[in-house]
Amino acid sequence: MKTNKEAFRDYLQLEKKYSLHTVNAYLDDITFFEVFNMAHFEQEDIDKVNYSQVRSWIVSLVDGNISNVSVNRKMASLKAYYKFLLKTKQIEVSPMLKHKALKTPKMVQIPFSEKEVADLMQEVGDPVGFEEVRDKLIVDLFYTTGLRRAELIGLMIHNVDLSSGVIKVLGKRNKERIIPVLPIVIRQFNVYLKERTSLEKIVDAGYFFISKKGLKLSESFVYRLINSYFSRVSEKVKKSPHVLRHTFATHLLNNGADLNSVKELLGHSSLASTQVYTHNSLAELKKVYIDAHPRNK
Repeated sequence: MKTNKEAFRDYLQLEKKYSLHTVNAYLDDITFFEVFNMAHFEQEDIDKVNYSQVRSWIVSLVDGNISNVSVNRKMASLKAYYKFLLKTKQIEVSPMLKHKALKTPKMVQIPFSEKEVADLMQEVGDPVGFEEVRDKLIVDLFYTTGLRRAELIGLMIHNVDLSSGVIKVLGKRNKERIIPVLPIVIRQFNVYLKERTSLEKIVDAGYFFISKKGLKLSESFVYRLINSYFSRVSEKVKKSPHVLRHTFATHLLNNGADLNSVKELLGHSSLASTQVYTHNSLAELKKVYIDAHPRNK
């Protein structure tokens, strides 16, 4: 017979369709709470805890210099677990019922400017060889499609339709979406595919982006790639695939795209998620307004 934690794991994977990475993160948080509860309250079964025990864990985490953002994520895992136990009638009341998330500062992602992106593309120029061609294509694909890092890494070769100029990606919760690709990037796709055929051995042949050894790319490799490239042209502290995704959305909005269209391209389930990208567009709008209005001259 499965334990409640094992049943919860199946629920996250099969019903909620969360990625393996997300499922493991939830389970890790629950395990850490189990360890804490056993050490401080000598109680192995966390299905029967009260909120004061949860509160003690929160205090312990904060005292250990764990950020409020990380604490809130762990509490979200517990909340989901007890909600599952309620749903399956394992408990009658959730110990997280009256829990309120800790306050966190609003993190503003500063996108790259259009000039920084243009400067990088000019500096990279015409790449030569498999790795240079692949790396430039990765940068350009992030910037021109707004892909998430996991979506780019998981892009399958059979989901790249160059004749139609689109790619199909698997987003969060296994939601598929079709994304158009600019003609200039499609040309880079063709160059990359030609270079790809020159590799001696391709192990992970199903994946579109692979290493020189023919293996699927890792998340850390893609992060380092973006960080390294943009370090050439930008002094910004944060230089990551997510900043490029943010840049994609901001530049579209600055140049007249409507919020709903950007929402669909990004694969957001609600407009609220997309609206976080509008603060930079508002700044650009203010600048245009101040520069253009006759009353300001």
